[in-house]
Amino acid sequence: MTQNKVGRVLKEIRGDKSQQQFAFELGVVRETVSKYENGRTSIPQDISQKLVEKYDDPKFAMTIRNAYTGTGPIWLDGENVDLHRSSVKEKTIEELKEALDAILKTCLAKPPKMIKHFERQEVEKMLVEAADAITALDHFVAIVCTESQISYKEVWQKHYRKLASAGYISSLQ
Repeated sequence: MTQNKVGRVLKEIRGDKSQQQFAFELGVVRETVSKYENGRTSIPQDISQKLVEKYDDPKFAMTIRNAYTGTGPIWLDGENVDLHRSSVKEKTIEELKEALDAILKTCLAKPPKMIKHFERQEVEKMLVEAADAITALDHFVAIVCTESQISYKEVWQKHYRKLASAGYISSLQ
């Protein structure tokens, strides 16, 4: 299913270009683009990076990240989603408040092996609330970047440089 989503997003990125034109840009043959779009072949890391670099498409970046790892936010495309920037902002605020409330009311002082079953359920509930907030925040960044024509990739690069300068990560690569 995720592979199909990657293919659909790749078709969106390709737009009106033929598979042959797109393949030439990527340095692959047309049949390979067809396999990517139909989910018969995974997009390799180097091609994914090339696509993110060239098209700076948050939807593709989120979709490919989820396809590779099976974790992290997945692009919201259901019938009940409203991806207008003001709606995304309001939903993000709601999810952040819910996550903060869950974090504040969950005790993490006990050693993990001492947590009872009901306490573990509360921790899991808190973690799901945090994941909801992460999904909302990732969409918020993606939508605002897209609508404001701000580079999604560059926002993340600035974030990584900030983490490195604060000593939270050892290097960018």
